[in-house]
Amino acid sequence: MDFLRITSLIFICGVLLNFPAIVTAGDIVHDDDLAPKKPGCENDFVLVKVQTWINGEEDAEFVGVGARFGTTIVSKEKNAQQTPLTLSDPRDCCKPPRKKLSGEVVMVDRGHCKFTTKANNAEAAGASAILIVNNEKELYKMVCDPGETDLDIHIPAVMLPQDAGITLNKMLLNGSSVTVQLYSPKRPVVDIAEVFLWLMAVGTILCGSYWSAGSAREAAIEQDKLLKDASEKELPNFGTGDSSTVMDINMISAVLFVVVASCFLIVLYKLMRFTWFFEILVVLFCIGGVEVRVVALICYLS
Repeated sequence: MDFLRITSLIFICGVLLNFPAIVTAGDIVHDDDLAPKKPGCENDFVLVKVQTWINGEEDAEFVGVGARFGTTIVSKEKNAQQTPLTLSDPRDCCKPPRKKLSGEVVMVDRGHCKFTTKANNAEAAGASAILIVNNEKELYKMVCDPGETDLDIHIPAVMLPQDAGITLNKMLLNGSSVTVQLYSPKRPVVDIAEVFLWLMAVGTILCGSYWSAGSAREAAIEQDKLLKDASEKELPNFGTGDSSTVMDINMISAVLFVVVASCFLIVLYKLMRFTWFFEILVVLFCIGGVEVRVVALICYLS
């Protein structure tokens, strides 16, 4: 296999392996036909971005999931309002809050009562939205029970993972002024980033292929000239280029490649949600990319 094609494939593997990181949360809208739908409880499950501000300065952003019930969340960030965040009292909001709210976003614990009960209590107290913190790190689909009738809820409900709730809780208990902005961006029909990455990958293959074909053609022309000029002299082998640019792949190598690649994909699936692993992966790809380009430049200059 030609060296340039190897570098092209390495580059494309880097692009494709990094590509899932652009959309780590998966589909922005997810419709589940198994979850019960009824009037007042028929929203799609959408991913919701929760941008926070601490004492007026932009801070961390969290991702939650919208509920089947309640009002829909705006899709554009510019249309989302910054609203003060407060803790519920009681924390699970299974009973009406002890103090009235004036349009704040209330954060509540998962508790043991129904999601709709929490939302109704928060709305009755004057909240503009409710953030329900799950008791696990994963997100949970908030649906309605088949027999529920009190579904006239006019505030959005969003579930956050446990680690996001812990972080927000610390911010509030420190006495900081915390405001949040809730919006659910829509995925465009054509993502410019995807098109750009596709063009980069395909362009790299085309350039490598044409470059390799041009080099082979020049070698063939040079060999034809030597055949015409020399009669009985020993001719150098220009047929496939220097042996350093040739890679022989046997059956064992092919099988090992599939096994190693599969194991690496499993590791990606299990550890990609951790920030430290993603950062290590980016650093490794950067080092590999620089090394490949340096080697390609040295081979070209030599």
